[in-house]
Amino acid sequence: MNWPGPGDDSGDDDPDLGESRRVGDLLARGGISERARLTAWVRGRVQGVGFRWWVRKNALELGLLGYAENLTDGRVKVVAEGAREGLAQLLSRLEGPGTPGQVAQVTHRWDELRGGFAGFAER
Repeated sequence: MNWPGPGDDSGDDDPDLGESRRVGDLLARGGISERARLTAWVRGRVQGVGFRWWVRKNALELGLLGYAENLTDGRVKVVAEGAREGLAQLLSRLEGPGTPGQVAQVTHRWDELRGGFAGFAER
């Protein structure tokens, strides 16, 4: 996985490894902290189909804090904080089958944990 620098929203993935394996490998080597922030932008038919509710349900199951909000351009922005393993699982679910609506593309960025969330909100 490409760990983007400041301002890089590309979120390029290594096609040879699963997200949770990459995160696990980096954790084992001490290359990243155990808790972080994930920001994901989901493009497709994702508004008006229960997508934010679905994201909230999944995030809470994974013990994550944050929010999912509709953007004016039709995308949904997801900001989540918590254990990297849970964040990687949420990202995998956002990109995988079974999401409400139709996901065309997910771009994401990893950041340092900032805090300030109490629960997971739909905005």
